[in-house]
Amino acid sequence: MSPTPESIEVGFIAPRHLAGGGDPAWITVPLHQACGWTYNDDPLMPRVVLTSPDTAAVLRLEPHTDGQWWTLHHAPDGPRPAWYASFGARTPVELIAGFMDALTAPTPPDAIDPFEPLLQQSWKTTPGAPELMASDGTAFVERLSDEHGPGPWFMTAALGRERPVWQARFGENAPPRLVTAFTTALADPRPVWRANGVLGLPTLDPDVISRKVVDVPAAYVATALTGRTESLSARHNAPPTAPSPPGPPAPGASRRR
Repeated sequence: MSPTPESIEVGFIAPRHLAGGGDPAWITVPLHQACGWTYNDDPLMPRVVLTSPDTAAVLRLEPHTDGQWWTLHHAPDGPRPAWYASFGARTPVELIAGFMDALTAPTPPDAIDPFEPLLQQSWKTTPGAPELMASDGTAFVERLSDEHGPGPWFMTAALGRERPVWQARFGENAPPRLVTAFTTALADPRPVWRANGVLGLPTLDPDVISRKVVDVPAAYVATALTGRTESLSARHNAPPTAPSPPGPPAPGASRRR
């Protein structure tokens, strides 16, 4: 049965790291409207450049055929070292949002070992490699190190070792609490939703991903970004335990197809 004019087909994808990139506005609009980041308006260039209110951080979204699409450079005043983070084109925006929401939070989240959220979701050590691997073998998290100490982080989603889907990279000086925010979003077992059918999905193999299509009221989809932006705007006046931003209902809450 086709959805009614008041509903829209939404696919709930798990594991979330194979759901495709999603809508970049999930990141850029709240940064500008809720967090006060300013943008470089150049309509002739296929890119977005956002700068934090204190000008310490610059986020660039630039389409690169073979490179990272999202790049954040953070150069604070004072003795603290500069650092960077970058994300490939197919990195789900929900994972990037976890990182950026922690960066812009009025109250910094508690410091937790970045590996801890993964271990809590039964990620496994890889024999002979300094990394953790998702239980289905489609994602890996590694931190390099040498005689000088801990180095950068690399987080990769892949369909086999020879078929990388996306990679996130964090410089050696990236705050651990922000890396943890990303690994927390990465380890979250809940599916993420996509309203663009199968576009952007790296695979439709039912042995690799679960895709449940439901008819969701169009109003939920239309207002999800607005709800997220309003929720982030309210953080400055809300306790740390403020509820998560609204979105389409969970798969069980709508009529399944």
